[in-house]
Amino acid sequence: MMKEITIAVVDDHPLFREGVMRILSEIPGFRIVGEGSASDEALALSATVRPDVLLLDISMPGGGLNVIFPILHENPGQKIIMLTVSETSDDVMSALSKGAKGYVLKGIGSRILADIVRSVAAGDTYVSPSLSARLLSDMSSSAALAKQGNPIDDLTTREHEVLNLVAEGLSNKRIALRLGVHEKTIKQHMTHIFVKLGISNRTEAAMTLRNVTVHA
Repeated sequence: MMKEITIAVVDDHPLFREGVMRILSEIPGFRIVGEGSASDEALALSATVRPDVLLLDISMPGGGLNVIFPILHENPGQKIIMLTVSETSDDVMSALSKGAKGYVLKGIGSRILADIVRSVAAGDTYVSPSLSARLLSDMSSSAALAKQGNPIDDLTTREHEVLNLVAEGLSNKRIALRLGVHEKTIKQHMTHIFVKLGISNRTEAAMTLRNVTVHA
């Protein structure tokens, strides 16, 4: 007999959350073991209930993306699927780079969602097809830029330190605490990093560092 897959759903829209839970609970082989509406509840569920798969919204209180690292720190084996309306490449890359195993757009059919949950529970990674081509294009562009030379050579030693901590997923506040400086100073460093690398956000900064490291 196939092992039952346990699932927890965290979304701040009760009707949507309840609908997902009802749909999945009616499918043989699935069992709902928890629910929540905010990032702190997601962390608590993963640490205590330890579901096989945790479905997270991005826009819930506390931010779904922000809680991925804390969840995986406490429970490294946790399988996370982002279930969201956001179609931006930044959100997709951020989720995957932080450790999420799935990125699914809301509005998906129940059978397809069930297949995705099974696939992720088995160890696979899934991104909605409508986002895959765009994601691959963005990654190819970043790789092409990296091949033109090392874009981080112009960074100062401190800016290198900040960039590495950004790539680890730390916020400006946490980076400031790690380096023993004011958060305002970190924001200034981030501005300089963005200008020197020709980028506009933290995800691109992390991708640039990763691509440079891969091609070094």
